[in-house]
Amino acid sequence: MNIDFNKTDGLVPVVIQDEQTLEVLMLGYMNREAYDKTVQENIVTFFSRSKNRLWTKGETSKNYLHVKTMHIDCDNDTLLIKVKADGPTCHTGSRSCFQTEYNQNFLMQLENIITDRYENPTEESYINKLRKKGLKKITQKVGEEGVEVVIAALYETETELVDEASDLMFHLLVLLKEKGLNLERIAKNLEERHK
Repeated sequence: MNIDFNKTDGLVPVVIQDEQTLEVLMLGYMNREAYDKTVQENIVTFFSRSKNRLWTKGETSKNYLHVKTMHIDCDNDTLLIKVKADGPTCHTGSRSCFQTEYNQNFLMQLENIITDRYENPTEESYINKLRKKGLKKITQKVGEEGVEVVIAALYETETELVDEASDLMFHLLVLLKEKGLNLERIAKNLEERHK
């Protein structure tokens, strides 16, 4: 990557983004040495302006940021790094250093939660209980929730419609997981149709 460290006195801003949800997690700075270490170890290292040294995110908390992809902007002086975070990114314990009103990408997070329930099933998990009943039961739940959305849209309150639509989305995500599909595949299909 041809990064222009000279434009900004040896430091370039680095936007850290969750690779799955695309949520912006934090902003940091890198010098050439921090960049080289990040590339070598595949774990994000910054240059800390307050500590005046290299600082690997997670060196104290163990909430490392594992590099998935790196992108440079059109001026070659800003990086975007998509990561898999081991835990909360912010020192406050929050997932992101940016406190937005709501997480627009919660559907992707929910998809990750469903995947985790599939990979690490527990007896009390609703997803595990539903999965044990098989594909027919999962598809039946999607159908039932779809009908309930229609009824709520025609005859019930906005709150009831939101609740029923949420139930439908949840069960649809479980069905997609059961069939080995994900939101990314659906989004790409919708994008192609839009073109």
